[in-house]
Amino acid sequence: MATMLRSVLTLTLFTLLLSHASVEVSATTLTLYNKCPHPVWPGIQPSAGKPLLARGGFKLPPNKAYSLNLPPLWSGRFWGRHGCSFDAAGRGRCATGDCGGSLYCNGIGGTPPATLAEITLGTQQDFYDVSLVDGYNIAMSITPFKGTGKCSYAGCVSDLNLMCPVALQVRAGHNKRVVACKSACFAFNSPRYCCTGSFGSPQSCKPTVYSKIFKTACPKAYSYAYDDPTSIATCSRGNYLVTFCPHRR
Repeated sequence: MATMLRSVLTLTLFTLLLSHASVEVSATTLTLYNKCPHPVWPGIQPSAGKPLLARGGFKLPPNKAYSLNLPPLWSGRFWGRHGCSFDAAGRGRCATGDCGGSLYCNGIGGTPPATLAEITLGTQQDFYDVSLVDGYNIAMSITPFKGTGKCSYAGCVSDLNLMCPVALQVRAGHNKRVVACKSACFAFNSPRYCCTGSFGSPQSCKPTVYSKIFKTACPKAYSYAYDDPTSIATCSRGNYLVTFCPHRR
């Protein structure tokens, strides 16, 4: 009963968000919702050859949503930038997830570490996941609606900054608090952690003590390059809600 009630409440929230969000035109709707107590500057990077959406980035205040209509067969990634400051021309920087010092990422990816939400729309089935392969900065989730198939939840709800190993920590601000957690690949640049060279296959690249920390905290997210294939979720003809700080009540 409690699970059913949560599902009803989430669906109601999603419907409300869509009715109040700014919308562009298309078949699959993806809504970005900021549940954090602070602003988030979403970054959007399309895959090669796919159109740029919303100029690649914008500011999203707390408890606000922004909806995008994704073109058919679109694929790309979303992430949250944090601690940003931009001038009137859109120039500035972010403490985490920065994309070339611009408010509008314009196709540039976020600087690691950053939590990623990835989606690929297909003709019969969509594929999506939340990835920590580039590290972690903000908790994120993807919730599908109105689709058919498994359409399971994907995400990292835990605050990994609170449990980040010292070797992976990124600190900022006057109090030098942990604002992001590097992946072991980004921190050590080693084939063993990056799954490159002689470790460039699922058979040779296995979980490490660092990826296991990520996986234990966030079992529904990719923890390293060759993580369990169940980290990828699928859904057909769905709409999607991407939430920043989904753990926050």
